[in-house]
Amino acid sequence: MKPRHRRLTLIALVLGGLGLSAGLALTAFQDNLVFFFTPSEVMAREAPIDRPIRIGGLVKAGSVEREAASARVHFKVTDTAESITVSYDGILPDLFREGQGVVAQGRLGADGRFHATQVLARHDETYMPAEAKEALDRIGQGNGTPGPDGHPETTTAY
Repeated sequence: MKPRHRRLTLIALVLGGLGLSAGLALTAFQDNLVFFFTPSEVMAREAPIDRPIRIGGLVKAGSVEREAASARVHFKVTDTAESITVSYDGILPDLFREGQGVVAQGRLGADGRFHATQVLARHDETYMPAEAKEALDRIGQGNGTPGPDGHPETTTAY
């Protein structure tokens, strides 16, 4: 094999390996990508069915129902414009309460219910995930305090 042919073969193998690695990395990234939606966006059919997503909002007052024979809990998450029913099989966080902020991760079923695999409650009265705060501000349900630029101020604790 001539040196030039050997060099071209080596370059082709390296480029092929890099392409394969990039393809595998992008596939893994796509499979682990989780988008955030509000109940209004879910009800407007903007969220994918049977793909991992997160929904966030407030736990609707009077909506929490616990099944007696299991750890399954049903509750509604609202952004004050729309609500979606969430089913969760597990122990809820200590800070989970009606009227408090929550983010649930799971899948939207064909039945219109959100089947959560994880439920996160906000950790104090001033914290709200940035995505949830922006979504509530978009529909006019933020804290309503105008900032220096005329838009509602957002307070997020990290």
